Amino acid sequence: MTRLAKLALASALTIAAAGAAFAESAHRLAIHVDQNDPAVMNLALNNVKNLQAYYKQKGETVELEVVTYGPGLNMLLAESPVKDRISAMAMEADNVHFSACANTMAGIEKKTGKKPELLSEAKVVPSGVVRLVELQEQGYSYIKP
Repeated sequence: MTRLAKLALASALTIAAAGAAFAESAHRLAIHVDQNDPAVMNLALNNVKNLQAYYKQKGETVELEVVTYGPGLNMLLAESPVKDRISAMAMEADNVHFSACANTMAGIEKKTGKKPELLSEAKVVPSGVVRLVELQEQGYSYIKP
């Protein structure tokens, strides 16, 4: 096989692999909540609903992760003002995930003397900021309502 033929074959395989990876990938979005504001929390959940509806209508898949830290962790606490919406979303779809920052939880525990109680839908991550970085490195788009 000539050098030019090898180069053409390698290029074709690279393009085919990239196309296959693109076709298989879902839309992936990281939604950042760092405010203890019910309006911001509801806006984040509205973003989740709107993104789900849009991509479902197009026949495309979407993965969503709401990452909370700092004052935004209140969104995932047992007494959250949006707990009913979060529970409903988690039951309706398996493509929405809720992450709670362990650093923020440790700060709350240090201040109050008790570990904060999270909603059952929340998954604890070591650091909310680090989680957002990791998601973006994995190709997630970043949204801050």
